[in-house]
Amino acid sequence: MFWSQSKDNIWIVGHRGVRALLPENTLISFQKAIDLGLNGIETDIHMTTDGQLVLHHDDTLERTTDGSGKIENYSYAELRQLDAGIKFSPEYAGQRIPRLEELLERIADPSFFLNVEMKDYRPEALDRTIKTLEKYGFHDRYVIACFHGDVTTLAHEKYGVKTQGFPLQMVKEAREDTESHYYSVGIGMEMLTGELMESYYRKGIDPWCWCPDTREEVSAAIASGITLMTVNNPEPALEMLRKEN
Repeated sequence: MFWSQSKDNIWIVGHRGVRALLPENTLISFQKAIDLGLNGIETDIHMTTDGQLVLHHDDTLERTTDGSGKIENYSYAELRQLDAGIKFSPEYAGQRIPRLEELLERIADPSFFLNVEMKDYRPEALDRTIKTLEKYGFHDRYVIACFHGDVTTLAHEKYGVKTQGFPLQMVKEAREDTESHYYSVGIGMEMLTGELMESYYRKGIDPWCWCPDTREEVSAAIASGITLMTVNNPEPALEMLRKEN
């Protein structure tokens, strides 16, 4: 059974790769998460002017690259001219914003999981994302996550895929039935309580958390009853959850 995460088998997922250690959403960051033996990777999807799916968190380019402006206004060829590593450290100059396909080509392990967050809310972007994931054989080992209720609803109702939402107060266009299709819910550490976890368990929704990056936070996350943690720095979680190995 692929979906084996539980309170007793907590999955560790790299947030944008391993963004505390290497430039986020770059191939070297993703590769490090794979090499460390994490259960999966969380990443973010934007679509370029020429319809390419690229992995980048922000709507704008300034924080993580030497570019400027909105990513949606760039073609893929234009984005490839930007440096996605130098803002993290000059040591990593030369990293590029990758396409979704470049990440998928690196994942050989059939048990590896992807949490794909749609930053582009357009139905066309979702359609291309799901078709690409299916083309590369990720048939039932990914979730589509989004802070927009219409996107997760469409992913579930049109494509029948698992979705990861968020507490409704954080969701754009949230409706009374938005949670009804959630497979899982992502909860920030600042909101993490056992009571909240139990409320989601009662609804049949798997509670996940982000981002416990210290031993204390990992302990708190484990105690709360989560089944998956998305981490910037995987080292504390690996040490505590896999110390028997």
